[in-house]
Amino acid sequence: MTKPFMFEKPLGMRDTLPELYETKAAVRNKMSDEIKKWGYQFIETPALEYYETIGEASAILDQQLFKLLDQQGHTLVLRPDMTTPIARVAASKLLNQRIPLRLAYSANVYRAQQREGGRPAEFEQMGIECIGNKSTSADAEMIALMADVLKAAGLDKFKITIGHIGFVQELFLSILGNEERAAVLRKFLYEKNYVGYREHVKSLTLSSIDKQRLIEFISLRGGENTLTKALDLLEGEHGREQLSELQELAVQLKEFGVDQYVSLDLTLVSHMSYYTGTLFEVYAGGVGSPIGNGGRYDNLLDKFGWDASATGFGIRMDRLVEAIGEIQEADVPECILFSPERRKEALDFAKHKRAEGIMVTIQDINAVENVDAYTRTFSDVHLFVGNGGRVSNE
Repeated sequence: MTKPFMFEKPLGMRDTLPELYETKAAVRNKMSDEIKKWGYQFIETPALEYYETIGEASAILDQQLFKLLDQQGHTLVLRPDMTTPIARVAASKLLNQRIPLRLAYSANVYRAQQREGGRPAEFEQMGIECIGNKSTSADAEMIALMADVLKAAGLDKFKITIGHIGFVQELFLSILGNEERAAVLRKFLYEKNYVGYREHVKSLTLSSIDKQRLIEFISLRGGENTLTKALDLLEGEHGREQLSELQELAVQLKEFGVDQYVSLDLTLVSHMSYYTGTLFEVYAGGVGSPIGNGGRYDNLLDKFGWDASATGFGIRMDRLVEAIGEIQEADVPECILFSPERRKEALDFAKHKRAEGIMVTIQDINAVENVDAYTRTFSDVHLFVGNGGRVSNE
């Protein structure tokens, strides 16, 4: 009897079939090889973490956390991101190693969905964290490495947009006066609801000059002249330091030779509340959402007792594979069909084939109902049946 939901999966969960699995594996290997060339070391962290540490320190909304209780009554969460667990590891176990730390990861993360909407609740990220480096050169390294990793993966066309959350905060607070009002505008920006943003600004009790500054702010996108336009919006010193950082970053990205992949977007914000400085997202044709993002987070390590600057990025493997657009066919093995009396001969032949690097499936012919249907998808079929010699069917 078929049970209810026998073929259903929990909300947001996905199966990965062989061709997509092989494609992701091939892309993952190319990316990890490139990351290692830059001197980053891969680590792993547990899928389960304590809610009181990782759950509360992460920037993921509480309702998106998968929670469960262990036998001691502690609340656990499935890791919702990788940056926070790596911060925990770095602060607790790696303080005595050379600083800055350069760490990398490839892991699944889990974020609960309230409704389907095509959004996965489990997805793979590959990324890096550079911890203990507060220089602009570290931010440039992140963006340049991301560009090289994407090219190594086989993605030819992409655009990395760069902003600075510190600049947004300085500008909004200088005009609006408090965080609560600034948060409303940031939400419009995150949702890219620019019509709603304009209407909300018009409704605010502000001078016409300040309203105009906020309206002009959302046009701050493009090349380096964007920074000149941004300077014109400022009054006093609020935001000037952040614009100087972006100016220096632009210079260094030219030196890295990746400036053709980047553009400025000073309206860029993130739902990840731990970001403090430079932000960036990467987009590719055919994919409506960012395939990766990153930025500077200088306060997160402090939650684990270590006052250290940090920056990093993560790439969504599912979106990257979609952007590349080429599904790699799974390698097709050869097949050895054998009858029981010739099993040993078949096994020896299979061992010889595998020693040559050839994939081989072995199968007792008595357990196959339709030999023609079963063998149709193999690249070659070898028969060890009856008393005769081996037969190979191309």
